[in-house]
Amino acid sequence: MQQPTPRPGPPPASLRCAPVQQRSAQRLARILDACAEVLDETGYDELTTRAVACRAGVPIGSVYRFFPNKRAMAEALARRNLDAYADRITARLTAPAGRPLQWRHAMDVVVDEYLAMKRTMPGFALVEFTVPAPHASRQANDEVADRLRTLLAGPLGLDTADERLRTAFLVAVETADALLQLAFRTDPAGDPAIVTETKELLRAYLARYLDAAGSGEGEAAEGETAEA
Repeated sequence: MQQPTPRPGPPPASLRCAPVQQRSAQRLARILDACAEVLDETGYDELTTRAVACRAGVPIGSVYRFFPNKRAMAEALARRNLDAYADRITARLTAPAGRPLQWRHAMDVVVDEYLAMKRTMPGFALVEFTVPAPHASRQANDEVADRLRTLLAGPLGLDTADERLRTAFLVAVETADALLQLAFRTDPAGDPAIVTETKELLRAYLARYLDAAGSGEGEAAEGETAEA
């Protein structure tokens, strides 16, 4: 399946200046692509702006035009990853006309697209949706949970103002994050048994919130659970 081209989102706070012209935007994209590649080769601790500039084929000044340091560059990559993740999910969740989207299927897509990015996207193993720093992890999961809740609210008929639902999505994201990290520690490709258990856990936990919201009730939801 051809994946959608990531849409341009609002400039990350880590950017010194947002690109205005297409050529400048392409240069920024090339810098972030190079950052992801260097991350895979050296790790975050050894990442340098000079190495990224060399890989991107741009002067070091071009990197500093956008980013004051490597952390800001990695934060911009994390933001791009989150935008790409949302776009991939949206592309997968376009339900046929007249047929409501089932939330159990949506949750499987959320997990499957994360796995696909983890396995194939350069730099994603080290910089997912935040830089590799423990104090940043909880804030990143808050943002991922809010993005997913907002993204799924329309197709699933959810109330975005429901604080219990907001908490439920955050708990689900934190839980899935911990379990999928375990899956990749157990198997570099993601242990399939742990992935399966993660999906089952998410379905069981979210059922009391999303079934009550009118999403995924009835035979269609049960059929999708059996097929997954």
